[in-house]
Amino acid sequence: MNPSVPSLSPVELFLQADIIVKAVMLLLLAASVWSWAIILAAWGRLKSIGPATDKFESELMSARDIESFARTHEKSSLPAASVFRAALEEWRLSSKSAKLDREGVRARLQTVMASTAAGEGDALSDRLNILATIGSVSPFVGLFGTVWGIMRSFTGIAAAQNTSLAVVAPGIAEALFATALGLFAAIPAVVAYNRLSHRVNRIEAGLTRFADRFHATLSRELDGA
Repeated sequence: MNPSVPSLSPVELFLQADIIVKAVMLLLLAASVWSWAIILAAWGRLKSIGPATDKFESELMSARDIESFARTHEKSSLPAASVFRAALEEWRLSSKSAKLDREGVRARLQTVMASTAAGEGDALSDRLNILATIGSVSPFVGLFGTVWGIMRSFTGIAAAQNTSLAVVAPGIAEALFATALGLFAAIPAVVAYNRLSHRVNRIEAGLTRFADRFHATLSRELDGA
């Protein structure tokens, strides 16, 4: 490499940048690391919920003793298990009444299960809004670094009174590198947000179906009470 040509490697571009552009680059790198940590954690959890929920529902429908089944799964972190425990707790409380109000019990069961399912859905999507924020803000943060870097380059041109490419290129390159880092942080965050949100929506729909089926089961029990 010609020693007179400045290095345009990412490390050199970072080292050559001024303090404002460096801060922008570090902020974008931190945002990228943060988003990937959220993506990997959320993807691993959401990927395991589907098969585990199918197994849970299958075991519940084939269980002969609901109380024994509840004890077996009392520490399960599955959203469906939370809905099941909430419904069973309401069932126990309602069964203590001397005069059983079947319609009232049905309504309370419906409310409890719907509320628990909604809460579990909110918990699953809790940190996805961070991905949406990173995906929407990062390009503009990178653009700010680019504008600042280009302004600095023009100031340098005016001071040196030299418009040759060798003088202009390093400043322009480090400025554009900030935009590249913004896109590097934003693109995975946006893609992951869309995919993970879709998966959360499917899980929420599955929870609603599970709640409806279990409500129907308990309703039949009420008819026979």
